[in-house]
Formats: sequence, structure tokens, C-alpha cells
Amino acid sequence: MKENQDLEALVGEWLTLPDVAEHLDVIVTRVHRMIKEKQLVDVRRGEANVRYVPAAFFTETGILKPLRGTIMVLADAGFTDAEIIRWLFTDDESLPGRPIDALHAGKKTEIRRRAQALAW
Repeated sequence: MKENQDLEALVGEWLTLPDVAEHLDVIVTRVHRMIKEKQLVDVRRGEANVRYVPAAFFTETGILKPLRGTIMVLADAGFTDAEIIRWLFTDDESLPGRPIDALHAGKKTEIRRRAQALAW
């Protein structure tokens, strides 16, 4: 649990799984399946050990499109869900900014290239 504490400051805004279901207009079991299929990643937070997903994983219309492929690349490189979230939300001076912001800005290819390089 302690490894997730630093994620609080990095991510900022979080959504519970029921909140995600409401945003996507799906039932909560569909959100569980999305996590299992690595369309999303989550971490447990707080005293109640509730599952949360970063709010920045979404746009007004749904899940950020390039997110799934990026999650898959990082998972294939051996990253845990918490490590994936940490990597996406940690400032990278060479970008500049955070990988999640670059994905929102349409820089999918650059972010995936960087993620693939981590596997070597």
C-alpha cells in the first residue's frame, strides 16, 4: 500500500470504479473487465482499500484512445499497474511534461517508443 502513497500527489484526481462506469455509461462489471483486459489500470487507495482509476485516463467522450496500447507496452515490459500509473504521471524533462499529457496532446507514437525502450 505504501508504494501507492506517492501516486496520490502525482495523479491528483481519481475516480472510483462506479464513477468510471457512470462516465462511460456502462455497468460496473464492464469496468472490471476493462481493467482485466488492460484497457485501464487501477490501484487500491485509502483505509477502505477502494479501487481507483486516474481521471486523466478519460476524455469527455470515453477512455483516452492511445491509453490501452501504451498500458499493454508497459505491462509487457514488466510494469505493475501502480508502476504504469507512476510512469504515465511522472514529469519527463525530455518531453517536456508527463507522458499522460503527451497522450492527450496526440503524441502517441513518441510515448509508445519511450515505453518500448523501457523493455530493453
